[in-house]
Amino acid sequence: MSTTICFSHGKESGPWGTKITRLAQRARELGWPVESLDYRGMEVGAREARLAQWCALQASPPVLVGSSMGAHVALTQAAQAKALFLLAPAVYMPGYEQATPPPPTVPTVIVHGWHDDVVPVDNAVRFARQARCSLHVLPDDHRLTGRLDEIVELFAQFLDSIDP
Repeated sequence: MSTTICFSHGKESGPWGTKITRLAQRARELGWPVESLDYRGMEVGAREARLAQWCALQASPPVLVGSSMGAHVALTQAAQAKALFLLAPAVYMPGYEQATPPPPTVPTVIVHGWHDDVVPVDNAVRFARQARCSLHVLPDDHRLTGRLDEIVELFAQFLDSIDP
């Protein structure tokens, strides 16, 4: 399988945080190669440039997985991606609405928490409606760690639905 899954972590996380580690483990079990970029200490623009550079080096379009700011970064490279799996994507943030990337044209799944106090769930609903993509809203907060088993299963179903 030549398609690689690339994880983009959030602002306050790291490349191998709890969610990424669990999702990467499941992806490997299903036979997917994985990569997780380290954006610690980088502002949004530098993160976007780093992912763009990484995508340009791939032999085939990658599957991009991002959480919060990392989901925003993944969205900026949607044209280079095979598919997107986004956790609590930082879209339509107050004062930065114009920075929200356009809806992707590749298969996309969004998972968001009803009790997210960082990125309002209404932002994800609005984006999912515009992108006409799958949206799973779970009874959890921004970190989504309380529903990690469910998210891992959604991720496995997502991977099964795309051609490797």
